[in-house]
Amino acid sequence: MNTALIIVDIQEDYFPNGKNPLNNPENAANNAKKVLTWFRSNHSENIFHIQHIAPDDSFGFFAPNTKGIEIHEAVKPIAGETIINKQLPNSFVNTDLQEKLQEKNIDHVVVVGMMTHMCIDATVRAAADLGYGVTLIEDACASSELTHNDHIISAQDVHYSFISALGFGYAEVTTAEDFVK
Repeated sequence: MNTALIIVDIQEDYFPNGKNPLNNPENAANNAKKVLTWFRSNHSENIFHIQHIAPDDSFGFFAPNTKGIEIHEAVKPIAGETIINKQLPNSFVNTDLQEKLQEKNIDHVVVVGMMTHMCIDATVRAAADLGYGVTLIEDACASSELTHNDHIISAQDVHYSFISALGFGYAEVTTAEDFVK
């Protein structure tokens, strides 16, 4: 297998004092860092950082030219690592991610990042639909509380609902600790 790491949207706006803080993003970022460290030692040429930059400030977060779009220190790219900007939840739509993966003959991707219920869900499903084997690192992702009508769904329930659904038919789901063993 030729494997790549896709780090999705681990950006400042998802952390405390950001425009859209998630539930326990620090834990997810620290686990993503473990996976990133493993890749830097084993597949350093196959690391892709996805950075969401909204077209303007009407989105509410990830506005251009703000601190919120910065990739978090825990997974900050280093020289030689690819950064791909996107404007939609799916990391493949209107980006060159697919082309970059094909150039490197990647057939398997490992996905970490934020938000489990949006960009992780969209990216994992797209990767599987495009024919990639997918490993999802569940504890290297974070989500937020959601509401529907009068129903409040806890961030933990949102996260595990999406992880469970993705594990059903789109990805092998594991933890950062088990992956790096």
